[in-house]
Amino acid sequence: MLLIPAQGLANERYAGIVWDITSGKVLYSDDADKRRYPASLTKMMTLYVLFEDLEKGQVKLDTPLTVSAHAAAQVPTKLGLKAGETISVEAAIKGLVTRSANDAAVVIAENLAGSEPAFAERMTRTAHDLGMTSTQFRNASGLPNPDQVTTARDMMLLGTALQVRFPRHYSYFKTRSFTYRGRTYRSHNRLVGRVNGVDGIKTGYIRASGFNLVTSVRRGGRKIVAVVLGGRTAKRRDNHMASLISRYLPKAKVGKGYAAEVLAMVGKKPVVVASADPSLAATALPPVATDATVAAQPDGVRAGPVIQIGALPSSAAAEKALKDAQSAHGEILAGLKPVTEPYKNFVRARFAGFSDRKAAQDACEQLRKEAVPCLVLEL
Repeated sequence: MLLIPAQGLANERYAGIVWDITSGKVLYSDDADKRRYPASLTKMMTLYVLFEDLEKGQVKLDTPLTVSAHAAAQVPTKLGLKAGETISVEAAIKGLVTRSANDAAVVIAENLAGSEPAFAERMTRTAHDLGMTSTQFRNASGLPNPDQVTTARDMMLLGTALQVRFPRHYSYFKTRSFTYRGRTYRSHNRLVGRVNGVDGIKTGYIRASGFNLVTSVRRGGRKIVAVVLGGRTAKRRDNHMASLISRYLPKAKVGKGYAAEVLAMVGKKPVVVASADPSLAATALPPVATDATVAAQPDGVRAGPVIQIGALPSSAAAEKALKDAQSAHGEILAGLKPVTEPYKNFVRARFAGFSDRKAAQDACEQLRKEAVPCLVLEL
């Protein structure tokens, strides 16, 4: 039974989750799928998109980014950038990580996409590609917007994807201070350096959201990502996060790798399917589908959530994996439709027919408890 934190009592803005990213098990969850305001956690996605462009070579760390009047006019917190000047990509990254600079966030958005609204659209598409289907972005900073929403679970996915997809760039989230034009800014993330094993990643606050925090911890061979949304004060949020780490990190699995669903989320390999046949295990999983890759749904399958248990080298292998899973876990998968979907050199093995996303998530969680890798996706 999951414990209800004191932080969450009589606090309608609270939500929290702790994920063991080695086993794929959720160790703690409280209102993790309720929509909340991300505040400056938004900047995690701003940086995710920037890291994508760095990886593609479209920008470099020393690329100068031009500051517009719109960017310069952002409200604090900010670096005090002036219209017409430039800031390097690396300085902008550090400005977001430490100062949570709203002006630097808009500079990144405008230089990468031409406008902040266009960049926000790309942020939302990227979020949905990662499985963050309850998240919508309208700006790059996290400043108040009633349509800019997320969930604790979605922020957990993003906090994990950043470190798995961009391990080199993720190290910026450890930055504890940053000096720019003679002024030193200290990180708002007070748990880095305070709690053993914390290696990032981001804080956030607006009045509507309360105090938010996404934290990654690596200690003793265990790895977790934890999210606290809606803290009443920064201190209480931090203390609550420290308490969650203390309680749940010892319950995480010791191991070097990542869970199959973690790797699938960012299109990495390998993934192990639910089958006793060794010929079907440890095959590469293609990137998670985007709108462009799912042009057509399998016949008879309506749009909505599905769960994926693997990507196999042939239709026969995928069908066998689905049959084996239904045979071994019939109570969990009763009434669901097994679906195979060819993709490039693989065939995805999925189950469809869920009433809503929560039903799919519940089924996935039960399968994970039975050591079956599982990923929730949307058709």
